Amino acid sequence: MTERRLQLDFLAIALLLACCVFWGFQQVLVKATLPEVAPVLQASLRFMGATVLLWLWCRARRVALFESDGTLKAGVIAGLLFCAEFVCIYVGLQHTSASRLTIFLYTAPFWVALLLPMFVKTERLVLTQWIGLLLAFAAVAFALQDGLHQNKVTDEAAMWWLGDALALAAGALWGLTTVVIRSSSLIKISPEKLLFYQVAISAALLPIVSLQLGESWDVSWSVFAATSIVLQTVVGAFASYLVWMWLLGRYPATKLSAFVFFTPVFALLFGAWWLGETITLGLVAALVGVAAGIVLVNRKPS
Repeated sequence: MTERRLQLDFLAIALLLACCVFWGFQQVLVKATLPEVAPVLQASLRFMGATVLLWLWCRARRVALFESDGTLKAGVIAGLLFCAEFVCIYVGLQHTSASRLTIFLYTAPFWVALLLPMFVKTERLVLTQWIGLLLAFAAVAFALQDGLHQNKVTDEAAMWWLGDALALAAGALWGLTTVVIRSSSLIKISPEKLLFYQVAISAALLPIVSLQLGESWDVSWSVFAATSIVLQTVVGAFASYLVWMWLLGRYPATKLSAFVFFTPVFALLFGAWWLGETITLGLVAALVGVAAGIVLVNRKPS
């Protein structure tokens, strides 16, 4: 039986910070790769590779993936939502900065807080959690206004808003995926099978979406682009998710969640350093507001 710990030890903190650093870096990496590899094609290659790696991992560890356990319907729904989320992320990065997209993406916990009580009555919000929701959404609204003011040209502003809207949609889809998982039989299956539903369905559908969008499948990439795809696949979609699932099986989820929201901070720093993205007062205020809101939403009543 897996030993569960009540507090995060050095190993857990080190692994969490490593994941957060990479997840923040990954959004910048995707955006930097866009000139050579179309967005949805990047996502397609990432999840096709991750599906193969996860299947091999499960074969080696004798984790059953295809046994009948009554989770197929919920698994397909979760996989479709997961797939749509990444379409929004990768397409949205064409139109907004990596740092802004990551901040808006991490509004997902608020959608969970709003929607999950409809299905799981024990998840009803208390006053401090409602305050956290309002604080976070006010911060997002401020960041949206700040983004519009940065882009005075009408067409450019419209594209900026499209990227922000897709980022918010991705956050909502991530939240809906979590609601489906936590309110269905999916909570009883192995983490590997749960992840397999999501990456395998994405691997099957994203190439079709890419072709429908008219993306070029030219694979004459530079060394940088090829390295980017390998990192997104092996580290991002496979290794970091497996580490996250391992942590969830051994440490309190609430304490882990608090660390995950360092990711937008790292995205902000990497975006400024590598892509020269502007760090505005509105963006910093949004980051602080979303972080404070997350703390309040995840705070359990005494």
